[in-house]
Amino acid sequence: MASASSPAVHTATTPYDAVIIGGGHNGLTCAYYLARAGRRVKVLERRSVVGGAAVTEEFHPGFRNSVASYTVSLLNPKVIRDMELERHGLRVVERQASNFFPFPDGRYILSGEGRTQDEIAKFSQKDAARFPAYCDEIDTIADVLRDLILETPPNVSDEGWFGSLPELLRAGKLGHRLSKLDMHHRRVLLDLFTKSASDYLDGWFESLEAKVLFGFDSIVGSYAAPSTPGSAYVLLHHVFGEVNGKKGAWGHAIGGMGAITQAMANAAREAGAEIETQAPVRRLIVEKGVTAGVELEDGRVIRAKAVAANIGPRLLFDRIVPEDAVPADFLQRIRRFKCGSGVLRMNVALSELPSFTALPGKEQGIHHTAGIIIGPSLDYMEEAFLEARRHGWSRQPIVEMLIPSTLDDTLAPKGQHVASLFCQYVAPQLPNGASWDAHREEVADLMIDTVERYAPGFRQSVLGRQVLTPLDLERVFGLVGGDIFHGALSLDQLFSARPMLGYGDYRTPVKGLYICGSGTHPGGGVTGAPGHNAAREMLCDRV
Repeated sequence: MASASSPAVHTATTPYDAVIIGGGHNGLTCAYYLARAGRRVKVLERRSVVGGAAVTEEFHPGFRNSVASYTVSLLNPKVIRDMELERHGLRVVERQASNFFPFPDGRYILSGEGRTQDEIAKFSQKDAARFPAYCDEIDTIADVLRDLILETPPNVSDEGWFGSLPELLRAGKLGHRLSKLDMHHRRVLLDLFTKSASDYLDGWFESLEAKVLFGFDSIVGSYAAPSTPGSAYVLLHHVFGEVNGKKGAWGHAIGGMGAITQAMANAAREAGAEIETQAPVRRLIVEKGVTAGVELEDGRVIRAKAVAANIGPRLLFDRIVPEDAVPADFLQRIRRFKCGSGVLRMNVALSELPSFTALPGKEQGIHHTAGIIIGPSLDYMEEAFLEARRHGWSRQPIVEMLIPSTLDDTLAPKGQHVASLFCQYVAPQLPNGASWDAHREEVADLMIDTVERYAPGFRQSVLGRQVLTPLDLERVFGLVGGDIFHGALSLDQLFSARPMLGYGDYRTPVKGLYICGSGTHPGGGVTGAPGHNAAREMLCDRV
């Protein structure tokens, strides 16, 4: 087995069955399933550590945190079981509460199992009465779509009747699933795929507080407003998950998100996959229109019958695939694939827990284990988006803060804490040619001040911080425009159209080149599903 320190050099006479570009969670998942099936697999990771955006690193002396991705829910249960991630060291603990919304007037909502309805009732008895029906409606649609996560979408093709037959069968299976929905829920499905979150929630609730409680999920990681058509789907996307068998729950991996990918790497190695770090790929080798391997930046050539890319579609075709290897119309369209999350990511070392005006006290409470959302209304979020479009960042931003050290004492010295700040909105590219390098600290200060307004003393408790702008997320993790999903979750970039109609089945125009990352169905989040599905299609092609 090749190691990062002494990589093996393979010639054309000893090719691998598959090379995986990128050792993020989907690349490791894909490698595992291929290796388990007896294929000779090599993973090539550009950085010195595997995990992609799901890594844990020390960012301040004595303080460790999940650097980019920061919470667990969407990781697919089948992937967890198949890879035996718990045997390889993964342990996920549930938040003690779901979300904590402090409001400017000193009131708050603290949602979670068994308490959300009563919390909503503080603001509207009518909304509280409607809450169970809302949950039933969302859960019904989520259950149907959850079944599709590990399915390859029907692929639109122009191969004639015989060539299209497998896709017609897939479409028939999809139609059969959807036929189980009654007419009411079919209409709801259409609403959730096409409406804005604001429109959808206006049909359910009257209070601003209930609407923002559910509407926040519609803008997480998305450079779009709650009023943007299709944002209701993003809301739905974030309820697909589960923690330890509990649907819709969110949790933390003990040891941070890197614990997930380290467990995956162990599983992949045990199955027989080779993993090499500090091995950036320069280009795909294509011979007579067929994938033949990759060339690394150090000049080495690694031959392979197939290559699976766990990087975003735009990055893949802009930098790795030779331009003359794909049709011009494909290249033109893939370069218009929408990317950009509008997120600034911070990791903060804290001397103590924050005391909120709405819930005072520095002793740990269940609200400290929740997702803490600074964003009091959908109108506030709407204006934050518009201001980012005009100015480059919101001067009244939205901040989601998690404090994983409240559930995991391995991350910070005793009595101290680490916090993850997920901040919106910031423009993926600043207007007028301005650079994020010139404004990083200014905007980071703004985010700290935003929390300070709701938790006086927070700024003083900050011992150190790590700041990742959209530009930093692209530089470090290869996320084009800082896009945590490898591409926007809009209707034109979902299911059979992700990344493009005609290539929704993890294949590309280059024979033997596949995409196994979040730029394919079912999209972003730490799921493992694209890696799982791509490996299945590769094995169907007898890779």
